[in-house]
Amino acid sequence: MWDVPIVWIAAFIAGAMNAIAGGGTLVSFPALVWLGRPPILANATNTVALLPGSIAGAFGFRRELPKLRRWLLILFWPSLVGGFLGSYVLLHTPERLFRGIIPYLLLFATVLLMVGPRLQRWIPRPAGPISPWRWAALAFFQLLVGFYGGYFGAGIGILMLAALELMGLEDIHQMNALKNVLAFTINGIAALYFIQSHAVLWGDALWMAVGAMAGGYASSTIAQRVDRSWVRRTVVAIGFLVAFRSFFH
Repeated sequence: MWDVPIVWIAAFIAGAMNAIAGGGTLVSFPALVWLGRPPILANATNTVALLPGSIAGAFGFRRELPKLRRWLLILFWPSLVGGFLGSYVLLHTPERLFRGIIPYLLLFATVLLMVGPRLQRWIPRPAGPISPWRWAALAFFQLLVGFYGGYFGAGIGILMLAALELMGLEDIHQMNALKNVLAFTINGIAALYFIQSHAVLWGDALWMAVGAMAGGYASSTIAQRVDRSWVRRTVVAIGFLVAFRSFFH
């Protein structure tokens, strides 16, 4: 009886968090596991349910995309391939093994969210044009980000922003445009594979999608009234609590 309101509220909070500071998966995924859903199916369902938020994010920065054609051409395919490989490996991971990995994935995502803003400040901006070797290194890194995104996904935005900063991209709007389009690419191919493989719990996914969209919409008002750093600290605290609890359950 309580499953629907719980997954809706968790997705609402996750949608709002993703729009304001990121890290929504640290709420929505553990909520599904807490309700007794198999972790692998919960992860796949969470990816599909939160996909509309990625679509909205990519659409919101559409005016910046014509300036980023070279970046998109280089980073689109690693994102697509990495996202598919990560989702494929997830569905072929033994359930018991994935249960053992969950605490470390949650902890990794939480630490990423915590150090993300500092990470971008610590990265030195390179001088001069981008060499072919640096483009190749960025493409390989994006392949790894795509794999992680298809497998679990929490924190990929932080990883991509750090990489773009390292490559010398300075305009935050362009960085966010790239991040959102590439995140949609990763999550989109993973979601398609999960759907095709019948790994989605649709009774949860549909309610979560509605909740996530409502949370993302509500965040436009919430963001004007709360401090992003406060929201981020709250998400980090929740992430550490969930991660450490999962070590013992």
